[in-house]
Amino acid sequence: MERITISLDKELAEEFDWFSKQHGYLNRSEAIRDLIRQKLETQRLEQVEKGYCVGTITYVYNHEERELARRLTQVQHAHHDLAVSTLHVHLDHDNCLETVVVNGPTKQVRAFADEVIARPGVRHGKLYLIPVDVEDNVHEHGRGRGRHSHRSPHT
Repeated sequence: MERITISLDKELAEEFDWFSKQHGYLNRSEAIRDLIRQKLETQRLEQVEKGYCVGTITYVYNHEERELARRLTQVQHAHHDLAVSTLHVHLDHDNCLETVVVNGPTKQVRAFADEVIARPGVRHGKLYLIPVDVEDNVHEHGRGRGRHSHRSPHT
C-alpha cells in the first residue's frame, strides 16, 4: 500500500466527510479509493471501445404500450450472446422496470444498450459498465462444471 497526502479546503473536506458518512465509509481512505476506481473505470470505458465489460442496462417502460414488451424481448433474444440474465419488476399497473445483466465486447454491449434505450416507450434507460480482462484460456474446473473463461475487473 502506498501512502499519499492531499490537501483540501475546509468546505470541500466537510462535504467529503458528509459524503463518506452518508455512504457508510469507515474512513476517508476507503472513500477516496472507491472514487478513484470509479473515475478510472469511467474514463477507461469512455476512451476504449475495444475490450470487454460486464454491467447492466436498466430501464422503465409501459407494458401497455403496443407491442413494446414483445419487441424488447426480441431485442434481448437477438443479443443472447450479450444478455446474461434479465430481472423484471412490476412497478404499478402499467410500468415495469427491467435490468439486463450484460457481458461481452464493450462496443457491442453499448450498441445493444442503445438499441434498447432508444426504443419508443422506454424511459429512464441507463447503462452501467465495468471494464474487465478476459482470460484467454478456456478451461474446466472438473466434476461437470463445464468449460468457461474468467473475467476480472481492471481495478
